Amino acid sequence: MQLWLRISMLLCSFGFLRELRPSEPFVTEYLAGDWRNLTSEQIYQDVYPFGTYSVLALLVIVFLITDLLRYKPIIVLSSVAGIVLFVMLLWTRSLLELQIAQVFFGFFMAAEVAYYTYIYAKVDRERYQIVTGHTRAAILAGKFLGGVVAQVLVSTDCMNFRQLHYISLATQIISLPIALSLPTVPRSVYFYAVKSYKDKNSPAEVENADAKMAAPKFSLRNAGSLLWYHLVSSYTNPIVLMWSIWWALAICGQVQVISYIQFLWKEQAPEHQSNYNGGVEAVATLLGAIGAILAGMLNSNSRRSFYMLLNSVCVAILGALLLLAACCESVWVAYAGYALFCAIFFFIITVAAAIVAENLVDDSFGLVFGINTLVALVLQSILTVVVLTDTGFGLPPKKQYIVYGSYFLVLSAVYLLLQLILKIFARKSPVA
Repeated sequence: MQLWLRISMLLCSFGFLRELRPSEPFVTEYLAGDWRNLTSEQIYQDVYPFGTYSVLALLVIVFLITDLLRYKPIIVLSSVAGIVLFVMLLWTRSLLELQIAQVFFGFFMAAEVAYYTYIYAKVDRERYQIVTGHTRAAILAGKFLGGVVAQVLVSTDCMNFRQLHYISLATQIISLPIALSLPTVPRSVYFYAVKSYKDKNSPAEVENADAKMAAPKFSLRNAGSLLWYHLVSSYTNPIVLMWSIWWALAICGQVQVISYIQFLWKEQAPEHQSNYNGGVEAVATLLGAIGAILAGMLNSNSRRSFYMLLNSVCVAILGALLLLAACCESVWVAYAGYALFCAIFFFIITVAAAIVAENLVDDSFGLVFGINTLVALVLQSILTVVVLTDTGFGLPPKKQYIVYGSYFLVLSAVYLLLQLILKIFARKSPVA
């Protein structure tokens, strides 16, 4: 078997098992249920925010050391973090222990950066697209199957919300030997690169064949020069800057929506118990995958102005869906709104990611999207403090989603206004 195909199969198996977590759609029902002496208010004010802050803090650390440690150790540690997380969810009861568990959740989520960038450090450039497609499909398949399994087991009374966590724990345990089986990475993008940079404006790849065949050596100076070159060349590009800001703002809102949607469903559901979350998550994943696939077929970079207009309109629709879900009394309306939200969001975010990626210099994809993700999480942490915690307004679920819907409407209005201003200035500019 060719090395790239073996790597693709291992990555797909790991990604599939990592996302196969049937407990996920019902984690709020479990945490606020009879198994723990905690209320829904305690969960979304005192527990979930710890997860948000942990992801942010640990993303900074993981982002800095992933390239230095050459990816595989971080992937292995993410499996270990997943195992510890579900052990603590199953066999701890106190609020403090649950908050500690959120630290492991933070590392588990932050370590995704190592999984996604491992491909580009280990697989030949001509295989990037096919391996990326394989891994994305495996991740979506795992998440979809997790939702289906959860819904079937809950609806047939085969398992309760707590017992679903045993399956999630098992999939994380199985993923660990797969992570250990991944080939080590001899080179990396920055610290163990095969490129040298004479100065910040003139990158020059080492042409010596012997140098390319030799084992890459650690170079802090080379890493700093290359990082600076990628930062300057990327964020001084107005296209990359404008779309990166849009991407970060959109991701901030989306992560907040999906993180707390189960509380809205629980409040609206009969007897405050939402029993169809698994099916909704499965449908939302499927629709999101279709949206991403459709967006991937477009040549969005050639018509950036049109797609910025389209994305801005779609963001307004997302805001309207959230406001509808928040203002209605039917959980089924909220379910339908969430599924449509995912379909539209993954379409527009894929368009934005493609435009950013096509305007970057080689090998800077991981750096730029890592920074964009970090910005999104900083904004999400601020939004969490303001909206959820007692330090801020401490809003109940329905009012939270009125805020989130308004957030998307404001984002849409700002970018529509920006496009109008740019068109006015373009018309007034003298033609050369």
